[in-house]
Amino acid sequence: MSDTVLRLTGIRKGYNQGKPGEVHVLRGCDLEVRRGEVVALVAPSGAGKSTLLHIAGLLDTPDAGTVEIAGEMMQAKSDKRRTEVRRAEVGFVYQFHHLLPEFTALENIVLPQLANGVARAEAEARAKALLETVGVGDRAAHRPAAMSGGEQQRVAFCRAMANGPKLLLADEPTGNLDPETSDRVFAALMQLVQETGLSAVIATHNLELAARMDRRVRLSGGHLTEG
Repeated sequence: MSDTVLRLTGIRKGYNQGKPGEVHVLRGCDLEVRRGEVVALVAPSGAGKSTLLHIAGLLDTPDAGTVEIAGEMMQAKSDKRRTEVRRAEVGFVYQFHHLLPEFTALENIVLPQLANGVARAEAEARAKALLETVGVGDRAAHRPAAMSGGEQQRVAFCRAMANGPKLLLADEPTGNLDPETSDRVFAALMQLVQETGLSAVIATHNLELAARMDRRVRLSGGHLTEG
């Protein structure tokens, strides 16, 4: 079995193709992420990091290049298969938590499991365990409006992990938090990643946080470079 969880090869993406003012966002990006590896994606605003993450997570398609997730080449797959792989193998975390406001923290983590065919009792047990891991087990019955920003984001991490993905993609997951809260939330994320053994690509402007990850890649001028 390959140790590679994500492999991007020659990824290109542009907008307004063939028209005046065409913008080439990604100009041939290569990235390999191995099992259990946490990679920091460092890029200035507008460099295309969100586009790259969306392609890696099968939310968008490249103009050229290939995407391989858990050993499966995704280019020729049907929309149905891409959805299945995205639901089972990939977890997403964004800068804003996007929790469903009418549901409790526990319910926000249970719902994606139910959609994936997990029995409710099993889903609730996993949700409770995840919340305990990131230190918000006592907030399980609270709705998002009754939680702090840091608590909401930790619940969002748990929701991303609900279905046991192999790959976590996080787009500035602490970018909306103050420095002290950011540090606590990042520590909770790293604990969750390490305890579950999954791989992660975490986009961040914070070079201090990036330095705490296994490896750093920079996106600039449409290309990825190490370091």
